[in-house]
Amino acid sequence: MTSRDALRFPSLDGLRAFEAAARLGSYEQAADELAVGASAVGKRIAALESLIGAELLQRGGKALTLTAAGRDYLAQVRPALTLLAAVPQHRRPDARGPRLRVSAPPTFARQLLVPELGAYAALQPAVQLELVLSIPFLDVRPGDADVEILHGDVARLGLRELMHERVWPLAAPALRARLPALPCPADLAALPLLRTPIEPWTPWFAAAGLPWPEPTEGPMLVDLGLTLEAAVAGQGVALARPSLAHSWLAAGSLVPVLPLGAEPAHQYGVRHSADAAARQFAQWLGECCTRRAATAAAQLAAQLSGTA
Repeated sequence: MTSRDALRFPSLDGLRAFEAAARLGSYEQAADELAVGASAVGKRIAALESLIGAELLQRGGKALTLTAAGRDYLAQVRPALTLLAAVPQHRRPDARGPRLRVSAPPTFARQLLVPELGAYAALQPAVQLELVLSIPFLDVRPGDADVEILHGDVARLGLRELMHERVWPLAAPALRARLPALPCPADLAALPLLRTPIEPWTPWFAAAGLPWPEPTEGPMLVDLGLTLEAAVAGQGVALARPSLAHSWLAAGSLVPVLPLGAEPAHQYGVRHSADAAARQFAQWLGECCTRRAATAAAQLAAQLSGTA
C-alpha cells in the first residue's frame, strides 16, 4: 500500500461542523451558523470521529468540551479551514437561511406535502427546504433528516401523530357499478382487491366481520400511490385513507365501494430535531394534515350520501 492509498480525507462538512461546535460550545449553535439541523451536526462529527478513531468532543454539563485528541486535531485543521474560507470563490454572494431536510414516504409527499409547500414558503421564506423520499416497506430512510414523516406504530416509534384516519375500500366508478346498489361487505368477493403491504386488508376484514385472510392473488404494489393509480385505472379495489386519495375523490375517479371504514394497521407520525425550524415545520405540517383529513372526510361523506 502506498502512502497515498493510506490517506483518509474527512469530509469538509464534517470538519466545519467540528470546528463550529468546538468554537460555539453546542451542536445547536453550530447548526444555526451552518444552516443545518442539530442532528446533522452531531452525525457529521460522529462520522469524523469514526474516521480518525478518536473522540473529539464530550459534553461537560450543558456545554461541549474538547477532548485532548480534539484540541490537538482542532489545532491542525483550523488553519486549513481558515485558508479555505479566505478563497473568494468559496463565498456566496447572498446570505442563505437555515436549511431544513424533510424525509417523507412517496405518496404522502406527493399527495399531501408537495401541494402545501407554496404556503410553507410564504410563511417561512428564509428556510431552504430539502424534501427527500423514504421507502417505508423497505425501511429505506435518508440520513441527516431534520424532520422525519413515518408510517407505522406511532406509539412504539415515539412519534407525534399527524392525523388519525380510517381506511376505506375505493374503486373506479365502473368497477363499483358491478356491485349491487346497496352492497354488503361479502359482496367485495366479486371484485379484485389490490394488495400492498403498506395497507393490509386484514383490519378492514375484521371490522366488516369477514373471516377472510389477507389476499394472496394479484400483483403486490409496494407503494400506496401505485395502488391508488391502479384503482383509478379500474384494476381493483384499493384500501386507502381519504387524505391521500383526496384529489381522485374530488374528481370522481375514485368512489367508496362500501360505507364502512376501519382503523388501519398504522398511522402517519412525525419526529424532528430540537432545531427551531424543524419544530415549526412539524407544527405547521400537523395543521395541514388536520385540514386535509377534515376536507377529505367531508368529500367522502358527500359521496356516501349521494350529494357529491
